[in-house]
Amino acid sequence: MSINKVFFTSRKLAESLEGNPYMAVISITDPTTPEARLDPLFRHVLRLSFFDALPADEYQPPLPGLFDRKLARQISDFVQEIHQAPFQMSMMVHCEYGISRSAAVALFVASFADAPLEAQEFTYEANPWVVDTLQALHPQLNIDIPSPDGACDRRTALRA
Repeated sequence: MSINKVFFTSRKLAESLEGNPYMAVISITDPTTPEARLDPLFRHVLRLSFFDALPADEYQPPLPGLFDRKLARQISDFVQEIHQAPFQMSMMVHCEYGISRSAAVALFVASFADAPLEAQEFTYEANPWVVDTLQALHPQLNIDIPSPDGACDRRTALRA
């Protein structure tokens, strides 16, 4: 197992982090914004650009800027390459706000690599179109979007 931990976060936080050559990054931005300014010490970076949206109808042609099978294949290939590395690496996924697209991709990475996903209970707003498209490439994976109850339970739990 090469991917040993998965995180998801916002662009703002990702841009503020000090780079780590043992952390791969999937950087997701909107098609209308510039690339994220990541520390150059992040040496394994996949940059993607697509909107946080769902297609209106699966039978209509996809609109430009929507997540599609080609982008899903890029993510799958990148994750597979990182997972086959001869050393342990963590994976950080970021999008503009760190809520929907990054959560969806992080769920996929965690399932694919059988690695723990930090704050998985907060992935309840994961983009279902992104999850479904990635799952279609790997039907053997079980990618479940959790209910919001787990996040609520964690927020109200007493802290030590």
